[in-house]
Amino acid sequence: MQLQQKLNRRGGAYYWTNHVIRKMVFYGLTPERVKRVIRTPKRVEEGIAENTIGVMQPSANIKKPTEVWVMYSLSKKATLSQSKGKSLDKLGTIGRVTNRKIIISAWRYPGVSPVGKKIYIPQDILEELKEEGIIKK
Repeated sequence: MQLQQKLNRRGGAYYWTNHVIRKMVFYGLTPERVKRVIRTPKRVEEGIAENTIGVMQPSANIKKPTEVWVMYSLSKKATLSQSKGKSLDKLGTIGRVTNRKIIISAWRYPGVSPVGKKIYIPQDILEELKEEGIIKK
């Protein structure tokens, strides 16, 4: 829980769910690695849940290749902020829209996944996502 609070600090570009934090620990992934996959993916696919994106980067291990997959969605949240030097509304604030990525899950895929097909999510991860209400049953 402390890790989630640290990662979800106010104003951050990412929101980390409890699910992704547990999976990062299970698969030995760091927050930096997950963010790197999102920023510079080798492949981008449609996620299994509605309005989600799946991104992938292969590992550097040639003898035993794996892929790191991350599933996330985009959230647009209107925020109000004070700004100097710009015209202010009656309340003295300016409306600003921020994009925040909600990171839903991350996992290691053993081997090389097929290109152009729906991304494979291990059964245990799929069940957890259904139980937590992230995807519909």
